[in-house]
Amino acid sequence: MKPAKRILPLIVFSQFCCTSIWFASNAVMGNLLESFDLSSTALGHLTSAVQLGFIFGTLVFAFLSVADRFSPSRVFLFCAILGGLFNLGLVWPENTLASLVVMRFLAGFCLAGIYPVGMKIAADYYEHGLGKSLGFLVGALVLGTAFPHFLQAFIGDLSWVYVIVFISGLAVLGGFLIGQFVPDGPYRKAAAGLDLSAIFKVFRIREFSTAAIGYFGHMWELYAFWAFVPFILISYGTFHPHVHLDISLWSFLIIGMGSVGCIIAGYLSINQGAKKIASLALTISGLCCLVSPLIFLQPSPVLLIIFLLLWGLAVVADSPLFSTMVAQNAPVDFKGTALTIVNSLGFALTIFSIQLLNYFRTSVDAHYLFIVLAVGPAIGLSFLWKGKS
Repeated sequence: MKPAKRILPLIVFSQFCCTSIWFASNAVMGNLLESFDLSSTALGHLTSAVQLGFIFGTLVFAFLSVADRFSPSRVFLFCAILGGLFNLGLVWPENTLASLVVMRFLAGFCLAGIYPVGMKIAADYYEHGLGKSLGFLVGALVLGTAFPHFLQAFIGDLSWVYVIVFISGLAVLGGFLIGQFVPDGPYRKAAAGLDLSAIFKVFRIREFSTAAIGYFGHMWELYAFWAFVPFILISYGTFHPHVHLDISLWSFLIIGMGSVGCIIAGYLSINQGAKKIASLALTISGLCCLVSPLIFLQPSPVLLIIFLLLWGLAVVADSPLFSTMVAQNAPVDFKGTALTIVNSLGFALTIFSIQLLNYFRTSVDAHYLFIVLAVGPAIGLSFLWKGKS
């Protein structure tokens, strides 16, 4: 059955709208620090709170097989509305660090019903050419992640509150579009009932487990890099006082470049295979981690920006391909659960890598900080080629 041509653009645009809440606090971090008298370590805490909420949410969704037992479109709609509301909580004038952490945690929980469920919806429509479809979908996630930085770059004299309000409205819009115009897909097979052992059964499949571990290595690097892109740019300006960079604009372009990488990787995977292209992207991003000190120490801002754009392109290009391999090697009636649990475990790793960088930033020179991220791609590559997929 050929899916309607309008379905993929709707899923992609809705995913973009809803995932914009992911790094909303990072884009206005300076304003949050000033408005609520927070210390600089709030960057790591608020970013980790979103990740922790997402992890907890995906564990709940996976154990209860929510995306397989209930309509994925309805789950997406419900979580998008709640996610938008919790994101809006950032503008409450009486916020403290504790309340902001709670709001980000709850927004992250709602994202568990948006990002992996969006992939499940796509998999229910596009049984063939899934890598290309997920390339567009994860590309939308990347643009959504970067979009708050774009808004902050062009907001001018307007209050940062408008950035948060606009992003919250986008999330609700994205949920409405999925709930109203994207019915459950033709390849969806609902789970017969609750099976609490499903998340353990899928890891007994060798091709599934090796693809999942490859994804975990990729995730060790990805969100730590994204979270600290503004820090990289600020630190470079500290080491090279003659350089003046637009932090918000370049953060948007560097992170947003990943959407191009996802789309290119999706198309290349059609003829070259998902594993081959995922391995190439993982290798490039791992090498970027290793050579980053040389680039951060050299005096040319042009070379720095070119390097960061390349890193931004490669660091997430393998993400849709790992999701493709996971989906293709999972039992059809637990595909949503498989995607959700792999996302959950992968995002759990991001807590450790983000907090590790957050800890080392006070004791290690900034230009050496990102070498530790190379561990993820190295482990991911070593396991990825143990599978046959």
